[in-house]
Amino acid sequence: MTTAQATALPSPTRVGLSRGRIELRQFFRQREQVIFTFTFPAFILVLLASIFNGTYPDGVSVGQVFSASMIGAGIVATSFLNMGVGVALDREDGTLKRLHGTPVTATSYFLGKIVLVAVASLAEVVLLLAVGMALFDVTLPTDPGRWVTFAWVFLLTVVSCSLLGIAISSIARGAQSAAAVTNVPYVALLFMSGVYITLDALPEWMLRVGSLFPIKWAAQGFRSVFLPDSMAVQEAAGSWEHGTTALALGAWCVVGLLLCLVTFRWTNRRG
Repeated sequence: MTTAQATALPSPTRVGLSRGRIELRQFFRQREQVIFTFTFPAFILVLLASIFNGTYPDGVSVGQVFSASMIGAGIVATSFLNMGVGVALDREDGTLKRLHGTPVTATSYFLGKIVLVAVASLAEVVLLLAVGMALFDVTLPTDPGRWVTFAWVFLLTVVSCSLLGIAISSIARGAQSAAAVTNVPYVALLFMSGVYITLDALPEWMLRVGSLFPIKWAAQGFRSVFLPDSMAVQEAAGSWEHGTTALALGAWCVVGLLLCLVTFRWTNRRG
């Protein structure tokens, strides 16, 4: 073995996966944050499904529709909101500055955060499905093709919204302001994307604005997994639009990565 081989640094992927394990340990040690992150979407689901009760002509309840939509919204909250605040906090308390002096590159840092979000999001999905099955008669699909759809919608949502959360953290001067910077667009888009309000109640301009962002496509993608195909006519386009969903979420993955590379900072701005 040569000296260069003996002293070679681990790859960014290996460092990122190692960083992901650290992120997971730190996250699950913060009991209050874990409880709030996981229970808030489930709490909102119960409220919405209890207020807007009713049944569609094919026997699907409004609660089942909200359950499927809130899976997408829950993943976006776990990724976009948590990354926006978490990265701003890492920058504010000097964690990023310290990491900058180690083999952790920006790419490794991004990967570590995405590992955290993927695991936390999967736990979020399990909880929301449990609530939906217990209270609103949600059933798990038996068609393998639907689980394939679940897998790619889940992956693209996690990656795109994690990267967008990391990127938007650079706008905020600190962790406190990051909460406002991330929550305002998130809550607004929940309404415009047909998550908090059914699509047929939204004006056309809101539907158009909502279709520009990932929440709409994530929620629609998960509705296509957990609702019968007869419910596709309730969508704005009258179909599940799997191809468009993949393109939209994939495009946001690219946009999110570019924004991260352009805006990412290891330290806070002065002044």
